[in-house]
Amino acid sequence: MKEKKLFTSESVTEGHPDKMCDQISDAILDELIKKDPLSRVACEVCTTTGLVLVMGEITTNAYIDMQKVIRDTIREVGYTRGKYGFDADNCGVILAIDEQSSDIALGVNKSLEQKKENIVDDEFIGAGDQGMMFGFATNETSEYMPYPIAMAHKLAKKLTEVRKANKLSYLRPDGKTQVTVEYDETGSPIRFDTVLISTQHAPEISQNEIYKDIKEQVILSTLPDSMIDSETKILINPTGSFVIGGPHGDSGLTGRKIIVDTYGGAARHGGGAFSGKDCTKVDRSGAYAARYVAKNIVASGLAEKCEVQLSYAIGVANPTSMAVETFNTSRVNEQELLRMIRSEFDLRPQTIISAMNLRKPIYKQTAVYGHFGRDDIDLPWESLDKVNDLKKYL
Repeated sequence: MKEKKLFTSESVTEGHPDKMCDQISDAILDELIKKDPLSRVACEVCTTTGLVLVMGEITTNAYIDMQKVIRDTIREVGYTRGKYGFDADNCGVILAIDEQSSDIALGVNKSLEQKKENIVDDEFIGAGDQGMMFGFATNETSEYMPYPIAMAHKLAKKLTEVRKANKLSYLRPDGKTQVTVEYDETGSPIRFDTVLISTQHAPEISQNEIYKDIKEQVILSTLPDSMIDSETKILINPTGSFVIGGPHGDSGLTGRKIIVDTYGGAARHGGGAFSGKDCTKVDRSGAYAARYVAKNIVASGLAEKCEVQLSYAIGVANPTSMAVETFNTSRVNEQELLRMIRSEFDLRPQTIISAMNLRKPIYKQTAVYGHFGRDDIDLPWESLDKVNDLKKYL
């Protein structure tokens, strides 16, 4: 019998301990750049039972009540009572914040190009770190995202909506979703093979009731009927109980859900996390720019799938390399695509920051349900304003 072609992606809810850390990191970033848009922020959070530790390097002219920002974020997530395993008002908070390294600041404030050629141009600030970033787009969905991660995010978001609307009063903040999609020979998604939801809950509720409610109010109300058939496996809390969750059940750490944040494993990843980093950090702004390039290429019809790699050196403005992969779906030669990218997209950090207006407090909203393909919020790197310019290459 012919083996099925399956691919799986996962998402997590706001109450997952790693995701709560991402949200706290980005809440701090947003509050700082509201008051000082030039704040340099590299802020990470870890959490465990009853404790939040905030650490990192921040240089800013702003003052914020960091304790309040942290506790407000935890409260918004839903950890408001001790019996949930975590309480926004009573958890301990430890702050361990230093200023940004003067060595890093040297390279960001004045790039290698400026120093060598005496260039007086704000567009030549240096990259805030070295590294490589990948951007990806595919025409599998209207959001130009891989189908499995798009569906996993929708389920996670729906699970949280049902909880916050108190439609299922026994639900608690922690939760995970996972979707396995079967593809046909052409690479098109044809059905759901497996749908998995694990959700934290009150101890008194029965597993039969949880299964029935989550299937009806989350899965069947979110996923397309046409993709679910009699052989689709639906798994809900397969361990049989999920009462202990959040930071009480597992420690959390900023940047530990980088595949959830991006493309669900359907594309390569450079390894850099996003949350808690200001836009001079190319881990964040470079990845956003690479997605912007890939999405506009696919939306213009130049390719059905596109993966763009950028790399940077700390203190250097121009990318050190650029690569493009279209998985044999491009309507033009990939070398021509590279020339086109260099011609149409300025990928220096300051140009990316200026063009996308990245010194605004827009980041906390990206810290859960993915940074890409969001149709519920307006994000500059999701813009398709380059499509008409790219169509001329057809």
